[in-house]
Amino acid sequence: MDGTKPAMESNAEETQEETQESKGCFECCIKCLGGVPYASLVATILCFIGVALFCGCGHVALGGTLTMLENHFSTVTTDHATLTTVIQILQYIIYGIASFFFVYAILLLAEGFYTTSAIKKELQSDFKTTACGRCITAFFMFLTYILFLAFLAIFGFTAIPVFLFFNMWTTCSAMRSPEANITSPESICVDVRQYGIIPWNATPGKACGATLGDICNTSEFYLSYHLYIVAFAGAGATVIALIHYLMILGANWAYLKSAVSTHDYQDIKTKDDQDLEAEARSKEGQNSSSYS
Repeated sequence: MDGTKPAMESNAEETQEETQESKGCFECCIKCLGGVPYASLVATILCFIGVALFCGCGHVALGGTLTMLENHFSTVTTDHATLTTVIQILQYIIYGIASFFFVYAILLLAEGFYTTSAIKKELQSDFKTTACGRCITAFFMFLTYILFLAFLAIFGFTAIPVFLFFNMWTTCSAMRSPEANITSPESICVDVRQYGIIPWNATPGKACGATLGDICNTSEFYLSYHLYIVAFAGAGATVIALIHYLMILGANWAYLKSAVSTHDYQDIKTKDDQDLEAEARSKEGQNSSSYS
């Protein structure tokens, strides 16, 4: 019995130590998770997905569009030389957009971590935000607003190829539909020149009847059409992410400004209390000296 008692006590101590360690790890995990800016994290993930869809699908769709035009609507290279240059420029711009937004989203996520930590420390009165930190938040808010307007324009511009391909798709579907009762399918044409994509002297410039149906069955048309739709959705997701960032930055700015006002009020109140205490002590000293 005497031998088992120390063993039971050591086992109890080990169990208690393990419980304390697990409790300490749990509290540490809760503290770390509490410092994560979940709103900024969600916006960053949405921004990455939107930019990746827009840039990746848009780049491939532009290449497929150029191939389709070269094979079916503008067989002479000089007729679409300007279009080829424009598409190459747009593809390089897409590279720049992808790189810029990758870096910018990480910076906004880092700013979210900084502001979340600053607000928590403000509430605990352990930290006071600086004017530089508030200026950084205001700068990101202004830049994000400019990027929001720019990507809103890109979102509208991306709808143009979706609309053009949708018109071709519906025309081909109408030609294949038995309910349409088309007697002369060769009279149904799609003229790309009227959209300003290629010049009016491009050869052949339009596709009619069976030729138009063959174009709609090509892999370039099918792939480019659906990739433009995905790119359009990616641009919309990026716009939503930027709106989300604006809401986060605006809230962070308001919290930081409120915390500064609260600290200023507390500093003034503390100074007034100290002055009152000093005045009361001086009066007590004067009274004690007059009695003596």
